[in-house]
Amino acid sequence: MENKPRGPVPPKKANDLPARVYRGVLIVLQVVMLVELIWVLYEQQWINAFLVVAIMAVTLSPALLGRRFGVHIPAEFQVLAVLFVFAALFLGEIHSYYTRFWWWDIALHTSSGLLTGILGFLLVYLLNESERVDVHMRAHFVAMFAFLFAVTVGTLWEIFEFTMDQLVDTNMQKPMLGDPSGLTDTMWDMMVNALGALTISSLGWWYMKHQERSFIEVWIRKFIERNPRLFRH
Repeated sequence: MENKPRGPVPPKKANDLPARVYRGVLIVLQVVMLVELIWVLYEQQWINAFLVVAIMAVTLSPALLGRRFGVHIPAEFQVLAVLFVFAALFLGEIHSYYTRFWWWDIALHTSSGLLTGILGFLLVYLLNESERVDVHMRAHFVAMFAFLFAVTVGTLWEIFEFTMDQLVDTNMQKPMLGDPSGLTDTMWDMMVNALGALTISSLGWWYMKHQERSFIEVWIRKFIERNPRLFRH
C-alpha cells in the first residue's frame, strides 16, 4: 500500500492532565468568588463587590484571550497565573492576607518575578523563532530580556500601588514597623521580584545554552506544538 505524504499535524486539543487541572481550578475559584460576591452584595459592600467582579474577569481573561486571538497558552502557566491573581487580589486585598501574614506580600512578589520572567522568556522566544520576524538572538540576550521584562513589570506595579494610595487613599503600599511611608515595603517588593526574575531567567538561559531539560523547555515545546503558525519550525 502506498504511503500518502503526511501534512502538517494540527495542534492537539487541550485534553491533557494540565488542561483538566486548569479547568477544575478555574471552576473552583469562580464558585468561591461567586459565593463571596453574593455575600458582599447582601452586606451592601459595593466596593468589594466591584473588586470581586473585576477579579473574576481577570481570572477568566487568559482563556478568553487565548480563544480570541487563537493562541494556545500552556495550561500549567494559566494555572499559576490564575492562582497568583486569586492569592494577590482576592485573598490579599479583600481578605487582608497582606496584614494577617507578614510573609504574604514577599511570597507573592517573588512569585510575580517568576511568572513575568517566564512570560518575558516566552515572548522573546516567540520573536526569536517566528517566521514573521527576522531576528536571531543569543541565549544570554533572551535571558536578559526576560529578566528586564519582569523587573519592568514589577516596577510599573509599584508605581501603580503608589498612585492608587495617593489618589484613592488605598493601602496597597503596606507600611512596615518604623516606616509608615511604605518605602521599605516597596524596596523589598522590588528586590524579591528581581530575585524571582533572575531565577527563572537563569534557568531559561541554561536550557537554551546547554539544551538541558526543564519545565521551561516543556512549556516552550507545548507552546510551539500548539501554535505552529507562529514558528518557522
